[in-house]
This record gives sequence, structure tokens and C-alpha cells, in this order.
Amino acid sequence: MDTPSELIRELQQRAGAAFEAGRLQEAQQLYARLVGLRPESASFHYRLALADKYLQQWASSLAHNLRSLALGGAHESTSWNAGIAATALGDWPQARKQWRACGIKIQDGDGPVDEDFGVVGLRLNPWSGSETVFARRIDPARARIANVPLPSSGHRHGDIVLHDGAQVGERSYLGRTVPVFNELQRLRASANATFTVFVSCSSDEEIEALQRMSTQGVALVEDWTVGLRTQCLRCTYGVPHQHRRHAAGHDEDWNPDRTLGVAASNAGQVRARLQEWAAQAPDRRRFEAVECRESPAPDPPGTGVWWRAPR
Repeated sequence: MDTPSELIRELQQRAGAAFEAGRLQEAQQLYARLVGLRPESASFHYRLALADKYLQQWASSLAHNLRSLALGGAHESTSWNAGIAATALGDWPQARKQWRACGIKIQDGDGPVDEDFGVVGLRLNPWSGSETVFARRIDPARARIANVPLPSSGHRHGDIVLHDGAQVGERSYLGRTVPVFNELQRLRASANATFTVFVSCSSDEEIEALQRMSTQGVALVEDWTVGLRTQCLRCTYGVPHQHRRHAAGHDEDWNPDRTLGVAASNAGQVRARLQEWAAQAPDRRRFEAVECRESPAPDPPGTGVWWRAPR
């Protein structure tokens, strides 16, 4: 017996409203019911796959995107979402097929795509506050984090992150504008831990000297101070200190107390580099403490419309 069209419309409206309100599990259940009632609907398979994507249910997302394509829903967004799901699953032949269907040139091969697709901004954990970092794309849906993220993000310099295909903003990078994408999931954690380092020095040139040094096991040194104007990590970490305004005789915007993020294999390598740096100019440089307090990344809550561009 054919299902009344009124019931289909009602379920469709409820599913759409649930998705727009960020009630993903409810939307998923309703779209699954619609797929059961109208298995030949490319649109219902596509919408179910979309809910699956934001719930990180990759096998189901890929299956329903492919079914949508087979039913004639051959448009770029379906292939793109299929490519994301295939990438998350490590199904590289399928991922390559879908990227090419989107008109993206991919080098020949059978394994993971590992090319240079340029620099982008990444909103880490967009479902929970979020921190935006720069990353270099190695394929259309994966990027390697180029900054040293804050330890509270649960991410590290060098992490491989799966990201969405919809641009949610833009950032300035070396004088040009780059797109920003939402993280969907961390696929591979970096071996470089994140260390929070407290130093004092007389100028930005002193920090640049530290960054130019080469120490085995130390991947990157980044000055977090400007971005932490309202959050004193020395206080948070219990490091003895005094709040100073500015070093005498220097630009009024320069704060001699610097908070650095360092990506490195272990704390001993970080201390060795900082001690060498401080010893080269003890009258201008002081090394105070190294801390490692990484936090786990927060899981997506299953609710909320975090995938939309922030307002």
C-alpha cells in the first residue's frame, strides 16, 4: 500500500526543522524513516547522509551519498560529502573518484592523496568554542595544522584534521586572504606534544632569535602573548610572577612577559633550547618555566548548528 503523501510531507517538515535546529539525532531518525518509505528518493538519501556526516557516522554517510548519486542526485555537494566520508574511512579509491567528480585534479595513485592544496584557516572544535589556526591542505578534505594550538584545544602542531567543504569565514595570511573551514574530526594526532613556556625578554627580536634556533625534537616556537591578553596563563599554571606593564625604554605595546607555545617531542629538548637562548644574553633574556597540560578534544555534542558560519 502506497504511503500517503501527507505523511511524507509531515515527516519531511519535521526532519528539516530538526536539522535546522541542530537536533541531529532526531533529524537522522526522521530521514532514515523517510528513506525507508521512499527508498528511491535521492534527496532523502542525501539529507540522511548530511546528518550522518555531522554525527561522524562515516560508513552510513558514504553509503547514502553513493545511493543518492546512483539515483540521479549527481550534484557536486553530494560527491563532495561522499569524498569527505570516504576520506574519513580511508577509502582512497572512492575518495579520489569523488574528488575528480567535483572537477578537482588529483595525481594518479591508489593510496592517500598527499599534495599541496594551499593554506587554509581551520576552526578547531567548532562545536565547543573553537580556536582558528592555519593549516596546509594535503587533499580537498584533510589539512595538517601549521600553528601550535592552545593545549586546551586538544590538538597539536602537525595533527591531520578532516575538515568540511563549506567555507565559514576568511583570514589574512602573509598578506593574502585564505578561506576558513570547520574541523570535522582529528584523523591523526601529531607526535609533537604542546608545551607552554614562560620567558621574559626585552624585545620582539629576542623572540625571533629563539625561533631561529635549531634544536633536535623542537618543531616550532610560537608567541601566544598577543592572543592571550585577557588570559594570564602564568596565573592559571601557578608560576610565580609579577604583572609588569612594559620594559623601560621600549615601545609601550611591548610586554616583556611572554607566553610561548612550543611543539616538541619532550620537555627536556624544550628546556635545553630555552637555557641556551637565555645564556646567550642573560641581561635581556630570562627563561622561567615549561609546562605541559594538554587537554582532550571535546566530542561533538550531537546538537547545535555548529557547522554554520559564526556570526
